[in-house]
Parts: sequence; C-alpha cells; structure tokens
Amino acid sequence: MTSAIRIKSTGGPDVLWLEQVEQQAPKSGEAWIEHDAIGVNYLDITQRNGAVPIPLPSGLGLEGAGRVTAVGPDVNNVAVGDRVGYALGPLGGYATGRLYPANRLLKLPEAIKSEDAAAVIFKGITAQYLIKSTFPVKAGTTVLLYGAAGALGQILAPWAKHLGAFVIGVVSKEASIERAKAAGCDAVVIWSRDLPAEIARLTDGRKADVVYDGIGRTTFAASLDSLRPRGTMVSFGASTGAPPPVEVGTLNAKGSLFLTRPGLAAHATDINEYRERILDVFDAVQRGIIKPSVWKTYALSDAAGAHEALEQGRSAGAIVLRP
Repeated sequence: MTSAIRIKSTGGPDVLWLEQVEQQAPKSGEAWIEHDAIGVNYLDITQRNGAVPIPLPSGLGLEGAGRVTAVGPDVNNVAVGDRVGYALGPLGGYATGRLYPANRLLKLPEAIKSEDAAAVIFKGITAQYLIKSTFPVKAGTTVLLYGAAGALGQILAPWAKHLGAFVIGVVSKEASIERAKAAGCDAVVIWSRDLPAEIARLTDGRKADVVYDGIGRTTFAASLDSLRPRGTMVSFGASTGAPPPVEVGTLNAKGSLFLTRPGLAAHATDINEYRERILDVFDAVQRGIIKPSVWKTYALSDAAGAHEALEQGRSAGAIVLRP
C-alpha cells in the first residue's frame, strides 16, 4: 500500500485528504518511485481551488525526488536503485510512491540531495525558460522581477544576475527586502501604484527591458508602464487573478511593447527540451549559481498546512513535503 493525497472537489485546503491505495506494477515505459521529497508549487493551489481546472477526483503534485524501486519493460534510462527527480505531469506527486513515465525521470547528481531537488526542479525549469527562452537575459539587461523574495525569485534573481543583468526586485512588504537583496537583486522596491516612476528613477529614465510578472491583475498595468520602448512584458502567473484583456493598440501606444504569456508545459513537454532544461538547472546548482532554499518541510499528511502557508504568503522559500 501507498499513501496519496486526493481531492474529490475543488475548494480550500480542507478538500485535501489522505488515502491508502494499492501499489501498482510498472507497465511498459513506466517506473515506480518511492519518494524522499515532494515539491509544493503554486500551480498545485490553483488546481486545488479550481482556478486551473483538472478532472476530478484527482491526485495533486507535479514534482518529486526519490528512488526507483521497480521498472517496467522497455525502460533503459533508469534502473532500480537510481536516485531520480522529475517535474510536470501526470498529476500524483503528493504520495509516498507512484508510477511515473520513466523517460521523464532524470538521475540526480550525487551532490544534490532529494530535498533540494524537490525544491528546485519545477521552479528551476521555470526560471530557466523565462531567462533563456522567453527573453534571453544577457549582460546589461535590466530585469524587473516580482516576488523577488519568494521561492521562484530566489532562483531567478541570482541566475539573471549571473548572466549580467541589473535586477530590480519587487516585494510586498519591508520584511522581504533583505531576503530579495540576498537573492541577488541590485535594487528592491515595495509594490505600490507608483512603481513605474520608481523604476524610471532607478534606471535614469530608461526603465526595464523585461518584466517578469507572476502576480497578474493587480500589477499588470503598472508592469506595462515600467517597460522601456520595445520592452517585453512576461505575464506568467495570476495569484491576484488573470490580467484584463489588452487592446493591441495599447502596446503600440506604450512604446511598441511585446507581450507574452508563457507556460511550463510548452517549454518542457518535448522530452529532449525537458531534459536539457533540467540538466541546465542541475548544472547551475552544482556551480553555485542558484541555491535550493527550503523554507519548511511538512509531512505528507499535513499537505493542507503547506498549502495554507503558501497561499497566505507566509513562506520565505520553497516548501517540501516528506512522505
């Protein structure tokens, strides 16, 4: 038997419940993983509360690390005993063990602990595609980054800084300023409607080349106004709701801006692209460019507590579940 978190209906953290399920034998192309650590991401919350629809009933969880204990036929990239990690579907990471497509498992370097892997793979891939594909950050790029003190910000900020960017972090409260600076931000501002004027001041009027906005409706207009002419607006999250529709003419009027709404699936579904991005994340960790930062570890049985902490903005880094 294995323990797994399931949901029958959408709602608050109280809809999460722990169920005992039969362990299954891997079929062709599958492996069974016994988890050491499970990553918690904001996408899990939006799936739980219904903002991102999923078929119900369902498991949750798109990130984990552990050991392979069984493999099915036609599996040749991993073997029993290998330490592995993964990100993305199928759903079901909130479990002591699970079946998973073997070709999407990556062997963990010896230097990376399972807990660190579960804290960094999903968010690391996100940061990687944002700064290397969505907008290729390079020396001299001015980056405006929301959530600079959060789990993703603590990966994206130092990585962008390593690439030569000037990183301006946006935080929601004064208590987060030092954490954002420690993550690599050159300047940190507290969010307000006057953000565009503050960004203009910090950049001698030039403003930002790219804005990474994971907040959504509340910040969208200010983000557009914080960009230089022909700057790029990257709206990749919606913790305050989806941004409003944008008239195409608005982008022209504000300086021929570029607007994109990227998602992880489009950047990591292709197996070769997925592996390249994860290996780049592992390399960045091993070289000390980014550092996994686990704020708190919760028992799998207390997944609701982990969701509450993340949803209420109490976390100061990644959250990991332990089976």
